[in-house]
Amino acid sequence: MEKKLIYTGKTKDVFMLENGNCLLKFKDDCTGKDGVFDPGENAVGLTIDGVGDVNLRMSIYFFEKVNAAGIKTHYINANLADTTMEVLPAKVFGKGLEVICRYKAVGSFIRRYGDYIESGADLPAYVEMTFKDDAKGDPLVTKDALVALGVMSDKQYEDVKEMTQKITKIVADDLAEKGLVLYDIKFEFGYDKDGNVMLIDEIASGNMRVYKDGEYIDPMTLSELFFK
Repeated sequence: MEKKLIYTGKTKDVFMLENGNCLLKFKDDCTGKDGVFDPGENAVGLTIDGVGDVNLRMSIYFFEKVNAAGIKTHYINANLADTTMEVLPAKVFGKGLEVICRYKAVGSFIRRYGDYIESGADLPAYVEMTFKDDAKGDPLVTKDALVALGVMSDKQYEDVKEMTQKITKIVADDLAEKGLVLYDIKFEFGYDKDGNVMLIDEIASGNMRVYKDGEYIDPMTLSELFFK
């Protein structure tokens, strides 16, 4: 099937297929700084052989679980031989929005709110959203602002929040069976031509903060633990 490159991303390239769907090509490039992997960084910092493959494998695993739970995603199928995933076309919210679900107070949450909560304290599947904007450091945005700016409707916001909490529980429960504890996870959502919300992008180790026996597990080690 013919494919046409429509977007070159940091960790994935996006192609349009003849059938109207899109094809994501997972790359071995990772975000980081000074040769050190960091999922929170906004630039490609290094290349790790095989990272595209493990990110795709984990994404397939969780997308199939999420789809089976009746939660709408863009996932159709994947081809591990060429590290690609066929997905439904989706529009992103605004110029891109990241949705974070937090079970523990760590990272940027504790930097912002450390006067009010202890590091590592439990959070009630707390959902927050940030605009994807490297220059502005991915600013936090509230529901009222998203609606006022016309980025999403009130219903779309509530759908994203509810779906985020359900998907996070699926991931957290699965990790818990392996003795792993999910602290927080980052998702992206889009919507179809009728405005229906769906999970897009990937569900990979680089988008989650996971601990084992109180120790942080880096994403490549997490992928190895996950599939062993």
